[in-house]
Amino acid sequence: MKRSVFLAATVALLVAPAAAAAPPASVAANPARAADAKIDARRKGPDIAAFAEVKPGQRVYDLIPGGGYFTRLFSLTVGPSGKVYAVWPNEYDKVSHPDSDVMRKMAAAAPFTNVVVLTQPAKAFSAPEPLDLVFTSQNYHDYPDPFMGKVDPAVLNAAVYKALKPGGLFVIVDHRGRPGTGMKETDTLHRIDIATVKQQVTAAGFRLEGESKLLANPKDPLTATVFDKSIRGNTDQFILKFRKPA
Repeated sequence: MKRSVFLAATVALLVAPAAAAAPPASVAANPARAADAKIDARRKGPDIAAFAEVKPGQRVYDLIPGGGYFTRLFSLTVGPSGKVYAVWPNEYDKVSHPDSDVMRKMAAAAPFTNVVVLTQPAKAFSAPEPLDLVFTSQNYHDYPDPFMGKVDPAVLNAAVYKALKPGGLFVIVDHRGRPGTGMKETDTLHRIDIATVKQQVTAAGFRLEGESKLLANPKDPLTATVFDKSIRGNTDQFILKFRKPA
């Protein structure tokens, strides 16, 4: 009996994925992201990059990158041999402009010349080459909303699955909604039920591999819009890691 338990534990250790290393200190402290480093304590960028297993040479897709906080971190981490696609759906680009133009200007100069800025229809997610990682922060919940053309998450998830290499990752960061609300509050509170996200993404063929509480805030009542000054910047956020089977 004891031998069986020992063998089972040994096998579990052998098959369990090793913890990913955080980006080197030289990346986190790079002068090119000096402004970003000031908010690392709140946004947990280097820790999230480690959770997402970002490595030199990878092809990373940063979906709706906003001000580029994660784009810059990914760019420095994948290095000259890697590439980061910073992508806006056309519908989102219309309301967030000039975010994409600011990113294009950034990508024109070192050290971020490995960043490629793209726009495309929300319903037509695609990538120029097979990807190691698709990452999106605080925007998965937007896809079913009217301004995005009410894109069925199943359409997005299927396209992401197709774009990833076997073994590639889909990492989603988003504002937590109250259990049982599904997608009912995506357009009002900009929140989504984590159980709904898990169901939708695994239905596309992904395997749920990990969940991080790096951005958890148990004091968030989950009842206010994420833009409310009482909670903005400190919402309870979930981080989910899904893998495309090899």
